[in-house]
Amino acid sequence: MTKIVVITGGTDGIGRGLALDRLERGDRVVVLGRSEEKGRALLQEAADRGAGDRARFLRADLGLVSENRRVIEEITATHPAVDALVLCARYFRSERHETAEGYENTFALEYLSRYLLGHGLSDALEEAEAPVIVNVAGPGVQKPGIAWHDLHARRDYSGITVQMRAGTANDLLAVDYAARRGATGRTRYALVNPGLTATGFAGAYDPATRRQVEAMKRAGKPVARAVAPISALLDAPPAEALSAFAEGSRIPVDHPVLFNRADATRLARVTEELLGA
Repeated sequence: MTKIVVITGGTDGIGRGLALDRLERGDRVVVLGRSEEKGRALLQEAADRGAGDRARFLRADLGLVSENRRVIEEITATHPAVDALVLCARYFRSERHETAEGYENTFALEYLSRYLLGHGLSDALEEAEAPVIVNVAGPGVQKPGIAWHDLHARRDYSGITVQMRAGTANDLLAVDYAARRGATGRTRYALVNPGLTATGFAGAYDPATRRQVEAMKRAGKPVARAVAPISALLDAPPAEALSAFAEGSRIPVDHPVLFNRADATRLARVTEELLGA
């Protein structure tokens, strides 16, 4: 059965590898990305593999709330049913950057976008037979808690810290999504930590961090190994409303700190206030 798969960050690394994998399997794939050039390259490769008619690229800066809302409208106008949403987009910044809408960039791209797309495509996901959201983040790793009084990292900015906090926010996003929608809906939410992978590591790095990143690229597993367990989740979503995996192995989602229900509810409320929902 042909699936409709939406992938953010699908022009690089794991997202790109998954897009090509699903096209090889006969699915229709909608890739969201910022680079028109990379989008064209992906579409060309899809065409070279005989899947050009099943690949679609939507250019979008997902660090902007307005762009997320635009692509949600575009996707649902064309695809009233979506089988899978895979959230991979990330971009590391050694120096703090604020979007034109006033949000710290990592918080906006790696958390707010995932919140908006997950909830914004929920109706379309519910129209599918076995819908699933796969959030490629970092479950199972101890991370800094939410900086409730400094969500936009205006004080003591650290690129590593804000990215890890975005990971914490995504853990809590999954908890709240499953609690709110899992009881009555069909959409399953899976958090995935792929482990160290030799991806593009897109970002704007200072020299010291760049050296660390190059070492990580050399040590990382091939993209295909990270793609395989994610693709398997699309073929057979977990039975539970919420699940988490690290390098292909299931991890518990009842940790009182990592998956704190009260923090998840609080973050959802704060997010809705930020977005004016």
